[in-house]
Amino acid sequence: MAKPEWHEMNLNVIKEFRENGGKVGGHFQGADVLLLHTIGAKSGEPRMVPLVYSKDGDRWVIIASKAGLPTNPDWFHNLVAHPDQVEIEVGTERHQVRAVRQEGAERKRLYDAQAEKMAVFKDYEAKAPREIPVFTLEKR
Repeated sequence: MAKPEWHEMNLNVIKEFRENGGKVGGHFQGADVLLLHTIGAKSGEPRMVPLVYSKDGDRWVIIASKAGLPTNPDWFHNLVAHPDQVEIEVGTERHQVRAVRQEGAERKRLYDAQAEKMAVFKDYEAKAPREIPVFTLEKR
């Protein structure tokens, strides 16, 4: 269960995202942000979370860093359980996508590319007692 302060922060980011055509400020100022729509792994209920992303060709890349905490974020489990029931909002567009977990050298390449754009991801990787999962989101 998400902490109430994270939930409230996410609601504010989602509101700002939709009011400004996908642009947000605060901690996400200048970052590329998308809204990830998933189906709850346990509940089967719709879920939505704002995430920083990067692009790799025509794929969107998202990283399950959870700020380097020991566990994966809830949305990670949702993608694993329902990889074909994913939708994203990017700017003012919506896309049906398939989530593909990346492994090995490809995972490292994609993670390192994001860490070059946002150095905080280097901190997350150093702090996390787990390998941080990386997903690509591919149009269906």
